[in-house]
Amino acid sequence: MAGQGFVRTVLGDVSPTDLGLTLCHEHLMTAPAPRLRDHDDLLLDDEARATEELAVFRRAGGGALVEVTVAEFGRDVTALARISRASGVHVVAATGHVSVDYWSGVLDIEARDTEQLAEEMTAEVTEGIGTTGLRAGVIKAGSSRDVVTPAEERVLTAAARAQRITGAPITTHTTAGTMALDQARILTRAGADPHHVTLGHLDRRLAHAEHRALARDGFTLGYDCVSKDWYEPDAKRIEMILRLVDDGLVDRITLSGDLARRSSLVAWGGGPGYSYIPWRLVPWLRREGIGDEAIRRITVDNPARFLAWGGRDG
Repeated sequence: MAGQGFVRTVLGDVSPTDLGLTLCHEHLMTAPAPRLRDHDDLLLDDEARATEELAVFRRAGGGALVEVTVAEFGRDVTALARISRASGVHVVAATGHVSVDYWSGVLDIEARDTEQLAEEMTAEVTEGIGTTGLRAGVIKAGSSRDVVTPAEERVLTAAARAQRITGAPITTHTTAGTMALDQARILTRAGADPHHVTLGHLDRRLAHAEHRALARDGFTLGYDCVSKDWYEPDAKRIEMILRLVDDGLVDRITLSGDLARRSSLVAWGGGPGYSYIPWRLVPWLRREGIGDEAIRRITVDNPARFLAWGGRDG
């Protein structure tokens, strides 16, 4: 619940009420994974541009951003701390791993067992990442398109174990919105708390019955590909949000853009940038009849509640 516990940012722990409008799944600094295409477009390696992008987001009313880049995708937590301090935007860093497409050729996740993975995640949220002393505030795990590989299942199970130890929230990557039910099953079986799990990229596959069931089980629905009309037009995302609000599930939705390309960011000469949600999507939601209280719950209260934690090692 917003206002309880704390949120662990790269600059230290803050009250959930300090966050304001929060994007729950974004990237500031990345390196392209070897198996992914469009390497130059996927390379975000300029702190000044990242700071500029966050400054625009702050002017648009943004207060916080969850930076879900993990080790195999070029995580640089010291850069995130500098960017957060310079921009005045709270930044939450991630531990964990995404999926085989990202770690293949970068990290040998296949050789690690569940206990080793859980120990790594636990250490990075409680002690610090490497020798930086800077701690992650969210655990990331994911799966491939239409399948959860054995290694991915170990990462998901490890994420649940690390959450049980620390109380840290979990955010997931679903490839093209697939395998969300399987992720939920694996996480729940391993003891994760659904109320502190956001299942990501679900707006790439707008399956109302499935999303409603997951939300009723307590999971947060990560509609985090906003503005990416080549997956689904925002009009359909808004239609789904309206249906979920009518279902009484407004408290189970978060928004973001998952913008990891230079061509998607204003500071790199592209767009729409992080400011799209506060400047364009929020007014659109209002025009479609979603009231200010519901909008605040989706953009402010739900992220704060999801990110708030305070486990035994916290």
